[in-house]
Amino acid sequence: MRAVVYYRYGGPEVLEPAELAEPKLGPDSVLVRTRAAGVNPVDWKLRSGYLDTLIETHFPVVPGWDLAGVVERVGPDVTEYAPGDEVIGYVREDHVQRGTHAELVAAPVRTLARKPAGCSWAQAAGLPLAGLTAYQALGRGLGLAEGETLLVHAAAGGVGSLAVQIARARGARVIGTAGPANHDFLRGLGAEPVAYGEGLAERVRELAPGGVDAVLDSVGGETLEDSAGLLAASGRLVSIADPGVNGMGGRYVFVRPDTADLTALGALVDEGKLTVEVAATFPLERTADAQALSAEGHTRGKIVVELG
Repeated sequence: MRAVVYYRYGGPEVLEPAELAEPKLGPDSVLVRTRAAGVNPVDWKLRSGYLDTLIETHFPVVPGWDLAGVVERVGPDVTEYAPGDEVIGYVREDHVQRGTHAELVAAPVRTLARKPAGCSWAQAAGLPLAGLTAYQALGRGLGLAEGETLLVHAAAGGVGSLAVQIARARGARVIGTAGPANHDFLRGLGAEPVAYGEGLAERVRELAPGGVDAVLDSVGGETLEDSAGLLAASGRLVSIADPGVNGMGGRYVFVRPDTADLTALGALVDEGKLTVEVAATFPLERTADAQALSAEGHTRGKIVVELG
């Protein structure tokens, strides 16, 4: 089967096409023929070795944790799916080796949900990791409630744009930081945009003089530190980028596979309350270019690799 692999840590140049054997199918897994696979910042961070102390890596590595595809075969203990079912998945295991940038992926059922009918394969592939990150950060991270005001940093990005829509579906008011070129995009999602950079705190206070109820940070560093001063008295702070938030009375959230959460996201898509903005698509053979674009950090929405 076709796949993309890397045999050592490094830049995009270490990625190369490969022909691999069909993966073995465990008792509680399904074999998925991949139609599209999402590209996320964690992919190039893993490839560069930045997370080597956090996650065990076994070379060669097939990158990717997101997929959308069709079930080809099921393991002997699987009753949830049958061949022909269309699924999406955040296929993360506790080590890095067998990713989703391959024609066939053996995916544990705990990482999967049914594909929403109301989106394309590319949109479906862009939903799992970013959507779950936003959903879990707003839910178990912040406990965001109807009528509250949420500040989302990098609101036009993959996680941010989905967080805006999920928060609006919960009945929250959303203020989102982004460059001026993305302000109309954010307004279309239901957010009140503010430009990031110098003077950000003052611009947010103009919109929320009493402070915001919650902040979702995906930048870290100074942005995270400044965010603490924008909270109302009972405000909550979550970061998906900087574990230092734990020392500030906030919470660091690292996304986990969850079928129920992924199913809930799919329902929002089918209800017309959530859409995935696809910034760019690449063929499998250009995964290196897709990761390089992701590493630039200025993409609106999601980057996706298509396998056809």
